[in-house]
Amino acid sequence: MGVDKHRSILPDVLSLSIMLATRAMLAVVFAGVPLQATAQTLAEKLGYSRDARLLIVHADDVGVTHSVNAATIKALESGFVNSASIMVPCPWFPEIADYAKNHADIDFGLHLTLTSERVYYRWSPVASKDKLSTLVDGNGYFHQDWTPNTRIDPKEAELELRAQIDRAYAMGVRPTHLDSHQYRLFQNGKDLFEVLLRLARERDLPVFVTRDWFADHPYLQSSLGPGDIVLDHTVTIDPGVAPEKWADFYRTALKNLPPGVTEFVIHLGYDNEEMRAATRERATWGSAWRQRDFDFFASSEFRGLLEQRQIKLITWRELGSAAKHH
Repeated sequence: MGVDKHRSILPDVLSLSIMLATRAMLAVVFAGVPLQATAQTLAEKLGYSRDARLLIVHADDVGVTHSVNAATIKALESGFVNSASIMVPCPWFPEIADYAKNHADIDFGLHLTLTSERVYYRWSPVASKDKLSTLVDGNGYFHQDWTPNTRIDPKEAELELRAQIDRAYAMGVRPTHLDSHQYRLFQNGKDLFEVLLRLARERDLPVFVTRDWFADHPYLQSSLGPGDIVLDHTVTIDPGVAPEKWADFYRTALKNLPPGVTEFVIHLGYDNEEMRAATRERATWGSAWRQRDFDFFASSEFRGLLEQRQIKLITWRELGSAAKHH
């Protein structure tokens, strides 16, 4: 993932959700409207009860290395991860595209990518670089980072993202949803988010967006329409979590999982020579990080917590289907 502001804000969201839910109920009561008339929740649209705990366990960055591909395929086939998204510009995209083409039942989205954040391991745009002056550095790679002075042209972003989507379809990938590498298309203004929404609607695909982000980025909510899917919560581990506390973080998140639809954004890979070389300049979202994520979600403890907490795994395919029927 690579941006340190990506952290779980579940406790804050829970407090906010309780406050907002209380206000909403009082408003309905005082308006003389029965509580049954409140809007249908996403869980209810999927055919579950309002208090159901639904979870997408989603592996990011597929295609970035062979190690990530191999670990993600193992996780998907073992059933403890049930969704993933693919980075089209990366060197190992052809491998995972072929796998996705031959496993059309698996829940693969596209992890739309406009940055190349590693120091020694880089990738370039899919579209012609001479049309993407704001997206690339002097060597023709995507920028490693976007600083406050970086000015991304939304038209250039749309050209590149459209090229990524077109390449994925041309190589046999049939994505179930779209999301954004490092959350760039969510955190960097209304113009870029609306590019993402426009491309998703063209392909009739849902976009990963969650209510957790609305307070920090109000344009997300105002840009969405009644037909757009919005998840209730998202959880991703914070870079500040010590390796020995890794399982504790996920254990706590699962035990405190609120009703509604939550996505765990995780990062899988094997801690091997390839992965260590690709990510060696810093530990965040690196080789050991990805092995720790793999180990927890492959564990019997994770499966036990799902059963104990009566947490139901769902997919983006189900969400997309539910949206089309409402």
